[in-house]
Amino acid sequence: MMSRPDIRAFVLTLLIGGGGALVAYALAFPAPFLIGPALAVTIGGLCGLKLTVLQQVRNVCFVIIGVSMGTGLTPEVIVAAKTWPLSFVMVLVAVVILLHSGAWVLQRLFGYDRVTALLAASPGHLSYIMSLAAETRSDMLVVGIVQSVRVLALTLTVPLIVEFLDLAGAAPALPAETMNLLVLAVTLAAAVALGLLFLRWHFPAALLLGGVVATAATHVTGLVSGAVPDWILTPTYVVLGCVIGTRFSGVSITALRSAFVAGMVLTVVVTALAASMAACVSYLTGVPLDAALIAFSPGGLETMAAMAVMLNAHPTYVGAHHVLRLMFLSALMPLVLGKDARQKP
Repeated sequence: MMSRPDIRAFVLTLLIGGGGALVAYALAFPAPFLIGPALAVTIGGLCGLKLTVLQQVRNVCFVIIGVSMGTGLTPEVIVAAKTWPLSFVMVLVAVVILLHSGAWVLQRLFGYDRVTALLAASPGHLSYIMSLAAETRSDMLVVGIVQSVRVLALTLTVPLIVEFLDLAGAAPALPAETMNLLVLAVTLAAAVALGLLFLRWHFPAALLLGGVVATAATHVTGLVSGAVPDWILTPTYVVLGCVIGTRFSGVSITALRSAFVAGMVLTVVVTALAASMAACVSYLTGVPLDAALIAFSPGGLETMAAMAVMLNAHPTYVGAHHVLRLMFLSALMPLVLGKDARQKP
């Protein structure tokens, strides 16, 4: 049940996020409806405001992003996917390299214990990582802050890097026309049903994946065509940006300071490593560099997927790589932590 304080906090969050989106748009930021709210809500949270996004609204946004990604799965994409197996292998290699490199940095430069360093350095899957942190001898506050800094920093910097290097797709990756409203409504209903099924099966990013499958199944055959209308996508991006920013709500500056620095250093290291591997994959497979950069960036799946849609950077390719990354992390982290994964504090 939604309490009145939660609803008030949600409305305030939307007002702040909406204002941030308008400012970012006026300043011609890349991906303004994602960057603006994320930054504005982060600042509001650090100033002591109680900010939140209702879980029901957040889940709806995940479904819509998934549906939007699925509209990009066309027969032409299937042909291009023949070059993806090498890229899939490289993303698994990247996860291992980023995890151990990041953990080494956090242990050597900041003195964190092994378990805390490994959890904080995990390149994604925040909710899963926090559940592991709750069951291990680790510093949950440090893990949460470092992970949140990574997500926020990548959300802000990846579009700027793509824009600065002039890598953004020149033409939309999605069909120019929009889906018929009745078809869209049926697709969304199917996406929700599949998402709930995937939740029961404990799939990572289940709601987003449900949207992808529901849409891709019809678009790849040509049975249905068209994109999700902008009047639905734009508010979705704003809410998603707010979700990112709310991770810092209620965190004191004192508690944030040390872990924030660690998070920024970690983000620089893993971003440089991920960008190097993305450039290599782009060169070997012919995948556009903007798509490879977003696919290998260790940010949140929903955020990176939305970014790929906004920047016309092959959303299907990006989404497939991030889903694979999360599934691999789900199996890898208990193995890496070993017996520590079962030691409660």
